[in-house]
Amino acid sequence: MTSFITASSAQNLKTFENTQRLKLISGTSNPILAKEIASYIGIEDVPLVSKRFADGELYVQIQQSIRGCDVFLIQPTCAPVNDSLMELMIMVDACKRASARQVTAVIPYYGYARADRKTAGRESITAKLSANLLVASGVDRVLAMDLHSAQIQGYFDIPCDHIYGSPVLIDYLSTKKLEEVVVVSPDVGGVARARAFAKQMNDAPLAIIDKRRAAHNIAQSLTVIGDVSNKTAVLIDDMIDTGGTICAGAELLRKEGAKRVIACASHAVFSPPAFTRLSAKDLFEEVVVTNSIPVPKNQYFDQLKVLSVANMLGEAIWRIHEESSISSMFR
Repeated sequence: MTSFITASSAQNLKTFENTQRLKLISGTSNPILAKEIASYIGIEDVPLVSKRFADGELYVQIQQSIRGCDVFLIQPTCAPVNDSLMELMIMVDACKRASARQVTAVIPYYGYARADRKTAGRESITAKLSANLLVASGVDRVLAMDLHSAQIQGYFDIPCDHIYGSPVLIDYLSTKKLEEVVVVSPDVGGVARARAFAKQMNDAPLAIIDKRRAAHNIAQSLTVIGDVSNKTAVLIDDMIDTGGTICAGAELLRKEGAKRVIACASHAVFSPPAFTRLSAKDLFEEVVVTNSIPVPKNQYFDQLKVLSVANMLGEAIWRIHEESSISSMFR
């Protein structure tokens, strides 16, 4: 089973000399994750003032010197997406004007990622536009997790490290001693992701749900390609938004005879009516997500399991700071 290494380079190698130039700053999107990352590395995050003026404009001020430092800004661009993105760019600008040596945007969830190509005339490729805006703001490099499509990494005209949440999900599933597992892609577009996931799960068999999308956020599942009868079906996707795709897939898997259905996704977007759909008692045995996006307490339900990616992100941040390999984290 493939997993990121558990022995922490940060814990083994950190000294005062090589951590004093490493600074973590959290935006307002996910401060709890930022605290966990700082704890893993063994440093305190830099205090930040972020507030909104009466007219809605954002204000950011860094509360200690970062001159000559490697600064890592922790900010998923989740809802409210525009505010999160704008706050991140203001943070980058503040760091550059404060004479930071290098500024890395750590984006556990990249908003607008689904607008990664034109599917009709006169549309914007907003994923590329967002990348352009971040580069223009002055960021030196990006660390992203589970981008919706691989080509987004190339939208940045600066170094972009892309890591995956799958090792965290697989490590958790391995503790459940699942039998007769089949990994299921909820649509044709997710086959590559599901195939890689299945390979890491001891070469589990793969099934695909053939889906036709009638409109944005509305999906219709038609048929299952592959054998799921009397098996434990693990539905894997990069995100769960309204829950329409993954719930329609689960319903179809139940009809096709799957004895257990577990949903896994890195990003818990959970737009309405996701809570109502996902908490249906007879649909999922468990819904496993990560904390790349904070899940409000009123969005928790009995089947939900939230895993932390703080250690993995902290390890990647440490390796960027030390200019060592990130890919060797995954073996």
